[in-house]
Amino acid sequence: MARMNSASYDKLHSISRGKFSPQQFLRLKDLAANTVGVNNSIFDVELSSLLTLYKTLSKEIENLECEINKLVAEVHPHYMSIPGIGPISAAVIYSEYGDIPNFSNPGQMLAFAGIEPGINDSGTESHGGRMVKRGSSSLRYVLINCCLPLIRFDMTFAAYYAKKREEGKPDRVAITHVAKKLIRVIYALERQDIDYNASLIR
Repeated sequence: MARMNSASYDKLHSISRGKFSPQQFLRLKDLAANTVGVNNSIFDVELSSLLTLYKTLSKEIENLECEINKLVAEVHPHYMSIPGIGPISAAVIYSEYGDIPNFSNPGQMLAFAGIEPGINDSGTESHGGRMVKRGSSSLRYVLINCCLPLIRFDMTFAAYYAKKREEGKPDRVAITHVAKKLIRVIYALERQDIDYNASLIR
């Protein structure tokens, strides 16, 4: 901003529809030159070091993601055919659940992820409580986030989310119900050894 020229002013003047005066422009340049940043070589060295570290870490992450993609492609879980579940999300789900057919029912998968409803027992009655926050937090995070594109691009899950909202459920609670449905779908796909087909989902 301190190095802006007359051409820069013309653009700002046009964007502001003539309200940005030359005096304001000069004041802005002066402020940018004298109040933003510190002119010290040590900070240049520090910034250069941080940028180098960032580039190194970015490359390492890229290499790791490439290896993860290869491993997931070898396993090829059927739930990767669900819209919104990419290789990284599939890798987290697989690493947490392992061989899904080992689970006897979807309820066990819900409990493992820690998104089944809590139960408070009093005498002979049971009352549904808040969502239990046991289980794997990373798995829960991935499953919840997989639901966001699902309710945008898949009509079945979008309708289910809308139904829960119409029932008066807050957004977060409705998303949690979608996550539960997603887990049941994942369980069915792996048990039946089939890919996702929205027309077969109820």
